[in-house]
Amino acid sequence: MNILVTGANGQLGSELAVLQENYSNWKIHFFDIPEMDITSEADIALRIKECNADICINCAAYTAVDKAESDVELCRKVNALGPELLATACAASNTKLIHISSDYVYHIDSDSPLTEVDKTSPKGIYARTKLEGDEAVASISKSYIIIRTSWVYSSFGNNFVKTMRRLGNERDNLSIVSDQIGTPTYARDIADTIYQICEQGWSDAQSGVYHFSNSGQTDWASFARKIFELENIQCQVKDISTKEYGAAAERPLWSVLSKEKIKSSFGIKPRHWEESLKECLALL
Repeated sequence: MNILVTGANGQLGSELAVLQENYSNWKIHFFDIPEMDITSEADIALRIKECNADICINCAAYTAVDKAESDVELCRKVNALGPELLATACAASNTKLIHISSDYVYHIDSDSPLTEVDKTSPKGIYARTKLEGDEAVASISKSYIIIRTSWVYSSFGNNFVKTMRRLGNERDNLSIVSDQIGTPTYARDIADTIYQICEQGWSDAQSGVYHFSNSGQTDWASFARKIFELENIQCQVKDISTKEYGAAAERPLWSVLSKEKIKSSFGIKPRHWEESLKECLALL
């Protein structure tokens, strides 16, 4: 099997590279800018042909949520146009497409895990462009999987876990939002899930949106406390509200995702977020 991975230098792309040794019979090709720009039709066509790709895994995304509010054009190019061009090229070459999306597309009030058929109500440029990308993939692709995930972290790149480890060691106390509820998700677990889906394959009838995150739920302040506890960092956490934090872009207050569909369709068994966090921290 030939697999093409975009956004290779990001958290998820890096984790896919780590796990590729488990699939030595596959040819997995990793690309990021400048080798491949997903907003360039020419780049996409060249790489898909060059790799003779059976599956394209799109990890490329504009993820600077607050910056996106003033960087609308680039955010839309990467999150909406890029997936559209990828989907078009994949459909033309009979390449299956796995596209990574976000819990941000929902932004709805709930007290039960969000399902793939819940209504979307994105708020902010990042959220809207992610949904636009999803809609393009779904409308153009012949065979696709859209994976919506949440609160992603890794030993690679910039993320909440690494920021908390740094700030926790620099400061005596931190004020952290406690009214956003969701599930931290280890990018290596997402990578493992993607490879399991590639290995099993899927029919056109199975194409659609799937949720994947680790299991359990928490809030950002409690997440930070767990990081400090596991790392023996003596930093006090003060709970604050989303309103008090005052970010440029609106955040969803509820991001707990139901994984029942991906469990029943592919036999995926998500680990509890605390177990995965311990594994990541051990690497750091």
